[in-house]
Amino acid sequence: MRVKKFFKIALGLAIALLALIMVCNFVISTAAEGKTFTSVETTPKNRVGLILGTSKKLVTGLPNHYYSFRVKATIALYKAKKISYVLVSGDNGTSYYNEPKTIKKDLIAGGIPSEKIFLDYAGFRTLDSMVRAKEVFGLDKVTVISQQFHNERAIYLAEQKGLTAIGFNAEDVTGNSGLKVHLREYLARVKVFIDILLNTQPKFYGEQIEIK
Repeated sequence: MRVKKFFKIALGLAIALLALIMVCNFVISTAAEGKTFTSVETTPKNRVGLILGTSKKLVTGLPNHYYSFRVKATIALYKAKKISYVLVSGDNGTSYYNEPKTIKKDLIAGGIPSEKIFLDYAGFRTLDSMVRAKEVFGLDKVTVISQQFHNERAIYLAEQKGLTAIGFNAEDVTGNSGLKVHLREYLARVKVFIDILLNTQPKFYGEQIEIK
Protein backbone atom coordinates (compact mmCIF):
# COMPACT_ATOMS: atom_id res chain seq x y z
CA MET A 1 0.00 0.00 0.00
CA ARG A 2 2.82 2.36 0.87
CA VAL A 3 4.50 1.73 -2.49
CA LYS A 4 1.25 2.37 -4.32
CA LYS A 5 0.71 5.60 -2.39
CA PHE A 6 4.28 6.69 -3.13
CA PHE A 7 3.81 6.18 -6.87
CA LYS A 8 0.55 8.12 -6.79
CA ILE A 9 2.26 11.05 -5.09
CA ALA A 10 5.22 10.86 -7.49
CA LEU A 11 2.88 10.78 -10.48
CA GLY A 12 0.92 13.75 -9.15
CA LEU A 13 4.10 15.75 -8.65
CA ALA A 14 5.34 14.87 -12.15
CA ILE A 15 2.05 15.97 -13.70
CA ALA A 16 2.10 19.21 -11.71
CA LEU A 17 5.69 19.92 -12.79
CA LEU A 18 4.87 19.22 -16.43
CA ALA A 19 1.85 21.53 -16.23
CA LEU A 20 4.01 24.26 -14.68
CA ILE A 21 6.59 23.95 -17.44
CA MET A 22 3.92 24.11 -20.13
CA VAL A 23 2.25 27.18 -18.61
CA CYS A 24 5.55 29.07 -18.23
CA ASN A 25 6.52 28.21 -21.80
CA PHE A 26 3.12 29.30 -23.12
CA VAL A 27 3.15 32.64 -21.30
CA ILE A 28 6.63 33.58 -22.53
CA SER A 29 6.05 32.44 -26.11
CA THR A 30 2.71 34.25 -26.27
CA ALA A 31 4.16 37.47 -24.84
CA ALA A 32 6.83 37.52 -27.56
CA GLU A 33 4.47 36.92 -30.49
CA GLY A 34 5.13 39.39 -33.29
CA LYS A 35 8.23 40.74 -31.53
CA THR A 36 10.92 38.52 -33.05
CA PHE A 37 12.16 38.69 -36.63
CA THR A 38 14.12 36.36 -38.88
CA SER A 39 14.54 38.68 -41.89
CA VAL A 40 16.92 41.63 -41.76
CA GLU A 41 14.71 43.55 -44.17
CA THR A 42 11.59 43.33 -41.99
CA THR A 43 13.35 43.99 -38.69
CA PRO A 44 12.50 47.45 -37.28
CA LYS A 45 15.35 49.86 -36.67
CA ASN A 46 16.69 50.38 -33.16
CA ARG A 47 19.63 52.49 -32.11
CA VAL A 48 21.22 49.63 -30.14
CA GLY A 49 21.44 45.91 -30.76
CA LEU A 50 22.14 43.73 -27.72
CA ILE A 51 23.95 40.49 -28.50
CA LEU A 52 23.68 37.93 -25.71
CA GLY A 53 26.96 36.21 -25.02
CA THR A 54 27.93 32.56 -25.08
CA SER A 55 31.22 30.71 -25.32
CA LYS A 56 33.00 30.63 -28.66
CA LYS A 57 33.85 26.95 -28.25
CA LEU A 58 32.14 23.97 -26.67
CA VAL A 59 33.70 22.03 -23.80
CA THR A 60 34.84 19.54 -26.44
CA GLY A 61 36.88 22.26 -28.11
CA LEU A 62 34.65 22.31 -31.19
CA PRO A 63 33.17 25.61 -32.46
CA ASN A 64 29.94 26.73 -30.80
CA HIS A 65 27.50 27.49 -33.60
CA TYR A 66 25.22 29.45 -31.25
CA TYR A 67 28.12 31.88 -30.91
CA SER A 68 29.00 32.17 -34.60
CA PHE A 69 25.37 32.52 -35.67
CA ARG A 70 24.79 35.36 -33.19
CA VAL A 71 27.90 37.20 -34.35
CA LYS A 72 26.86 36.75 -37.98
CA ALA A 73 23.36 38.06 -37.23
CA THR A 74 24.72 41.13 -35.45
CA ILE A 75 27.00 42.01 -38.35
CA ALA A 76 24.11 41.62 -40.79
CA LEU A 77 21.90 43.98 -38.78
CA TYR A 78 24.63 46.60 -38.52
CA LYS A 79 25.50 46.50 -42.21
CA ALA A 80 21.81 46.84 -43.07
CA LYS A 81 21.69 49.93 -40.80
CA LYS A 82 19.06 48.32 -38.59
CA ILE A 83 21.22 49.15 -35.56
CA SER A 84 23.80 51.90 -35.03
CA TYR A 85 25.53 50.53 -31.93
CA VAL A 86 26.15 47.11 -30.44
CA LEU A 87 26.03 46.26 -26.75
CA VAL A 88 27.77 42.95 -26.05
CA SER A 89 26.56 41.38 -22.83
CA GLY A 90 28.25 38.28 -21.46
CA ASP A 91 30.23 36.51 -18.79
CA ASN A 92 33.64 37.83 -17.73
CA GLY A 93 33.96 35.54 -14.74
CA THR A 94 37.73 34.96 -14.91
CA SER A 95 40.79 36.42 -16.58
CA TYR A 96 40.80 33.39 -18.89
CA TYR A 97 37.15 33.62 -19.93
CA ASN A 98 35.83 36.83 -21.41
CA GLU A 99 32.77 36.52 -23.67
CA PRO A 100 32.33 40.26 -24.43
CA LYS A 101 35.95 40.80 -25.41
CA THR A 102 35.97 37.74 -27.68
CA ILE A 103 32.72 38.72 -29.36
CA LYS A 104 33.93 42.30 -29.88
CA LYS A 105 37.03 41.01 -31.65
CA ASP A 106 34.92 38.97 -34.07
CA LEU A 107 32.46 41.83 -34.63
CA ILE A 108 35.34 44.13 -35.57
CA ALA A 109 36.68 41.45 -37.92
CA GLY A 110 33.24 41.42 -39.51
CA GLY A 111 33.32 45.13 -40.24
CA ILE A 112 31.76 46.84 -37.21
CA PRO A 113 33.93 49.76 -35.97
CA SER A 114 35.34 49.40 -32.47
CA GLU A 115 33.84 52.71 -31.33
CA LYS A 116 30.35 51.41 -32.15
CA ILE A 117 30.71 48.47 -29.75
CA PHE A 118 30.07 48.69 -26.01
CA LEU A 119 30.78 45.89 -23.56
CA ASP A 120 28.75 44.69 -20.59
CA TYR A 121 31.12 42.48 -18.66
CA ALA A 122 28.51 41.53 -16.04
CA GLY A 123 25.89 39.86 -18.22
CA PHE A 124 26.16 36.63 -16.28
CA ARG A 125 22.52 35.73 -16.93
CA THR A 126 19.85 36.88 -19.35
CA LEU A 127 18.12 38.67 -16.47
CA ASP A 128 21.33 40.56 -15.68
CA SER A 129 21.74 41.55 -19.33
CA MET A 130 18.22 42.95 -19.61
CA VAL A 131 18.24 44.86 -16.33
CA ARG A 132 21.72 46.28 -16.90
CA ALA A 133 20.82 47.37 -20.45
CA LYS A 134 18.23 49.65 -18.89
CA GLU A 135 19.74 50.63 -15.55
CA VAL A 136 23.46 50.80 -16.42
CA PHE A 137 23.45 51.63 -20.13
CA GLY A 138 20.32 53.80 -20.02
CA LEU A 139 18.38 52.09 -22.80
CA ASP A 140 14.61 52.41 -23.21
CA LYS A 141 14.40 50.01 -26.14
CA VAL A 142 16.70 47.49 -27.74
CA THR A 143 16.99 44.77 -30.39
CA VAL A 144 18.06 41.53 -28.72
CA ILE A 145 20.20 39.25 -30.86
CA SER A 146 20.18 35.53 -30.11
CA GLN A 147 18.29 32.42 -31.17
CA GLN A 148 14.49 32.69 -31.16
CA PHE A 149 13.88 30.63 -28.02
CA HIS A 150 16.36 32.81 -26.14
CA ASN A 151 15.01 36.03 -27.61
CA GLU A 152 11.51 35.19 -26.43
CA ARG A 153 12.69 34.74 -22.84
CA ALA A 154 14.82 37.89 -23.03
CA ILE A 155 11.91 39.94 -24.36
CA TYR A 156 9.65 38.76 -21.55
CA LEU A 157 12.26 39.59 -18.91
CA ALA A 158 12.97 42.97 -20.51
CA GLU A 159 9.34 43.99 -20.49
CA GLN A 160 8.94 42.90 -16.88
CA LYS A 161 11.82 45.26 -16.05
CA GLY A 162 10.53 48.23 -18.07
CA LEU A 163 12.67 47.78 -21.19
CA THR A 164 10.98 47.61 -24.60
CA ALA A 165 12.59 44.86 -26.65
CA ILE A 166 12.30 43.10 -29.97
CA GLY A 167 14.42 40.16 -31.08
CA PHE A 168 16.37 39.35 -34.19
CA ASN A 169 16.58 35.58 -34.50
CA ALA A 170 20.01 34.22 -35.31
CA GLU A 171 20.10 30.86 -37.03
CA ASP A 172 19.31 28.01 -34.66
CA VAL A 173 21.36 24.88 -34.03
CA THR A 174 20.04 21.44 -34.92
CA GLY A 175 21.09 17.94 -33.88
CA ASN A 176 21.77 16.58 -30.40
CA SER A 177 23.46 19.73 -29.11
CA GLY A 178 20.52 21.84 -30.21
CA LEU A 179 18.03 19.44 -28.61
CA LYS A 180 19.82 19.58 -25.25
CA VAL A 181 19.77 23.39 -25.24
CA HIS A 182 16.08 23.49 -26.13
CA LEU A 183 15.25 21.06 -23.32
CA ARG A 184 17.17 23.22 -20.83
CA GLU A 185 15.23 26.23 -22.08
CA TYR A 186 12.00 24.82 -20.64
CA LEU A 187 13.52 24.87 -17.14
CA ALA A 188 15.05 28.30 -17.76
CA ARG A 189 11.56 29.63 -18.47
CA VAL A 190 10.30 28.32 -15.15
CA LYS A 191 13.26 30.05 -13.49
CA VAL A 192 12.12 33.34 -15.05
CA PHE A 193 8.98 33.34 -12.93
CA ILE A 194 10.87 32.30 -9.80
CA ASP A 195 13.24 35.24 -10.32
CA ILE A 196 10.34 37.63 -10.84
CA LEU A 197 8.58 36.32 -7.73
CA LEU A 198 11.75 36.70 -5.65
CA ASN A 199 12.65 40.04 -7.29
CA THR A 200 16.09 38.67 -8.16
CA GLN A 201 18.59 41.41 -9.02
CA PRO A 202 21.72 41.38 -11.21
CA LYS A 203 24.94 40.31 -9.55
CA PHE A 204 26.46 43.73 -10.27
CA TYR A 205 25.23 47.18 -11.25
CA GLY A 206 28.06 49.72 -11.28
CA GLU A 207 28.36 53.21 -12.75
CA GLN A 208 26.17 54.25 -15.66
CA ILE A 209 27.62 54.10 -19.18
CA GLU A 210 26.17 56.20 -21.98
CA ILE A 211 26.07 54.66 -25.43
CA LYS A 212 26.91 57.36 -27.95
